[in-house]
Amino acid sequence: MVLDAPGTPLRGAELPDPQPRTGQVRVRVAACGVCRTDLHVRDGDLPNPPLPLVLGHEIVGVIDRIGDGVTGLQPGDRVGIPWLGWTCGRCSRCVEGRENLCEEARFTGYTLPGGYAEWAVADGRYCFPVPDRYTDVEAAPLLCAGLIGYRSLRMAAGAGRLGLYGFGAAAHLVTQVAVARGVEVAAFTRSGDPGGQEFARRLGASWAGGSDQAPPRPLDAAIIFAPVGSLVPAALRSVRPGGTVVCAGIHMSDIPSFPYGILWGERSVVSVANLTRADGIEFMEEAEAVALRVSAEAVPLEQAEEALARLREGRVEGALVLVP
Repeated sequence: MVLDAPGTPLRGAELPDPQPRTGQVRVRVAACGVCRTDLHVRDGDLPNPPLPLVLGHEIVGVIDRIGDGVTGLQPGDRVGIPWLGWTCGRCSRCVEGRENLCEEARFTGYTLPGGYAEWAVADGRYCFPVPDRYTDVEAAPLLCAGLIGYRSLRMAAGAGRLGLYGFGAAAHLVTQVAVARGVEVAAFTRSGDPGGQEFARRLGASWAGGSDQAPPRPLDAAIIFAPVGSLVPAALRSVRPGGTVVCAGIHMSDIPSFPYGILWGERSVVSVANLTRADGIEFMEEAEAVALRVSAEAVPLEQAEEALARLREGRVEGALVLVP
């Protein structure tokens, strides 16, 4: 499924089978999650993608061919391919172990071809084994919703009471990880969404309400998954002095001005950018141990445009996953 220009519908296309180059593997795609970042690329919120482009960066499949120089992988391995698809390894950020901020980073389904297809190629260094306990459809959302949620949770380290704004694919996974760690979770959904609030409670949230409501008690930290800038001051009002608000999205609407008083008290606002390979390895180990209940609906690949429309409109419980 190909994007020809931002703001236009994806179209089905027959493309030549991709061939792995040095350092790459070719994967027969079994499933590819539909992420809000895909929606931002499709709608033009993220600039200058190479066109035409195959979207998709929550890829699960089986390696069938390996290029020269690949180590640790072989044909027949089931792997996951995430958003971060390549880094230079030389810039100061890579050397510091912050490859998620690499100056030359390339991203699957945005600056590299993605997984809304039958085949995908990827840098072998950025392919992760996925736990056997998950089906392909269940495993796909782990590759971004799970990973970004996990990195966001690290940013909120030490929180005993955690708020999650926007209860979609990422929040439904990070809720379970947090609860397994003994964290009390408050879920904030769109106003007038009792179904979403009940979904959050089923997954272990101790409280669920609208994003315009205050939690029963001040939070130690809050993570904002919804790309809505106005949630930043709302979250600041909900966290205690010394608390942290984590902005987890790669794109967000403008943050409105707000009174200094809701930031004062050594509250902080931080952002999460991409992920590292270490995040992937650590999260997959935790996903093996926690036995996450992944709410994922399989959708035929040719219905990718309809799946993105459902995501835009909020008509999803958990995650949508395209299946060739």
